[in-house]
Amino acid sequence: MHLPDYKEARTRDIRSYKRVNFKLDEKIKGKYKGKKFFIKTYGCQMNEHDSENIEALLSSIGFEKVDSYLEADLVILNTCSIRENAHNKAFGMLGRLKHLKNENRNLIIGLCGCMAQEASVVEEIMRDYKFVNFVFGTHNLYQLPNIIDKAIEENKQQIEVFSREGDLVEGLPVIRATSYKAYVNIIYGCNKFCTYCIVPYTRGRERSRKKEDILQEIDELIKDGYKEITLLGQNVNAYGKDLYEDYTLGNLLEDIAKKDIPRIRFMTSHPWDFTDSMVEVIGKYPNIMPSVHLPVQSGSSRILKLMGRRYSRESYLELFDKIKKMVPNVAISTDIIVGFPGETEEDFLETLDLVNKCKFDNAFTFIFSKREGTPACLLKDEISTEEKEERLQRLNEVVNKYFLENNKKLEGKEVPVLVEGVSDKKKMYFGYSDTNKLINFTSDKNLEAGEIVKVRIKSAKTWSLDGEIVE
Repeated sequence: MHLPDYKEARTRDIRSYKRVNFKLDEKIKGKYKGKKFFIKTYGCQMNEHDSENIEALLSSIGFEKVDSYLEADLVILNTCSIRENAHNKAFGMLGRLKHLKNENRNLIIGLCGCMAQEASVVEEIMRDYKFVNFVFGTHNLYQLPNIIDKAIEENKQQIEVFSREGDLVEGLPVIRATSYKAYVNIIYGCNKFCTYCIVPYTRGRERSRKKEDILQEIDELIKDGYKEITLLGQNVNAYGKDLYEDYTLGNLLEDIAKKDIPRIRFMTSHPWDFTDSMVEVIGKYPNIMPSVHLPVQSGSSRILKLMGRRYSRESYLELFDKIKKMVPNVAISTDIIVGFPGETEEDFLETLDLVNKCKFDNAFTFIFSKREGTPACLLKDEISTEEKEERLQRLNEVVNKYFLENNKKLEGKEVPVLVEGVSDKKKMYFGYSDTNKLINFTSDKNLEAGEIVKVRIKSAKTWSLDGEIVE
């Protein structure tokens, strides 16, 4: 048994970990043939990609995926701990599974992901959720087949959560969600330790994959016909800092852009690590999509300092303007937190002012959520819930205005769209533009998911656009 420990997770000294290739234990290969599994995924794109690995690992030992947990012999919750809402949803699902297990004692239930790295969560599961068969963390996903086998064979709750990083494992099997879009991990963890953020504790310190392994994976995706790849990392801009002296995300983007791949994206960026060379590369290559997610979190330099963000309002705006100037037709999205402890009305007005300056194409807005174990959790919070909700509403009114304003600029223009499927309406397709905007469009042609087509925009809405295919 291994239990999570935040003190150990916070240690910043150089830790040793091995780079190894995955190898399935032959003794359990196909062992559970005929059994069915269901995965419920919460959180970010990294979690979604982890679930693609989980699906492949389970398939390797014989499990078959089903679309309803009511039909499953095994249910896994792949959890997120970034905000309290996701935390509550996962425990709500565990409550439903408890009733199901009362009816089916053979049901196997597991929990993984970022919540598994929280000591308080594991303590609660061990105390109040004894029906959960196993828990494993973000650092030992590759051990899943053996953890499940041990939980079933011993009929005893298994808790296997590493507080320090496990091995960096290459060659994990993956069953991707689509045959045309793919996630590619390039770096794990984050060293920033923003005061409100639990990610450095749940995902560990920054560990970059070797460029050769990344480029080989992308070559295989190109060979298999994938049209779009998204490079993933908790702080993707820090790629290479722990591994190379002179090879950064800018270099990696350029090497990938020279390959025969139509669309390249990356997320999530920290403004602190966004270099001039990165901006130049993004602006230089047309297959690097002109869509940048650049979380600001607050427009007040005072609050940014309390958040531990390592940049000021002024330096963020300087970077924003540089990207706008050097990347043609770029769309910039962001994250914003309201109600951070100590945020005054003046601080909030600075956030609104920054939004009015930047006019973001998209924004993910949130009320501050306390996460146990983070420094911000200890800060005095005198802002009422009502005031936080009122600020969020005021912020959303402003950001939504610019979403619509930016979308209206596209009316009458032709944009490239990666087809993702058909909506309920006959011949109405949907997909995403190069600037990551949702496009619903009509076509007299029969289109396949994965095609890239030209669409003329006819009308704009706040969160989507309507158009027609260009013959």
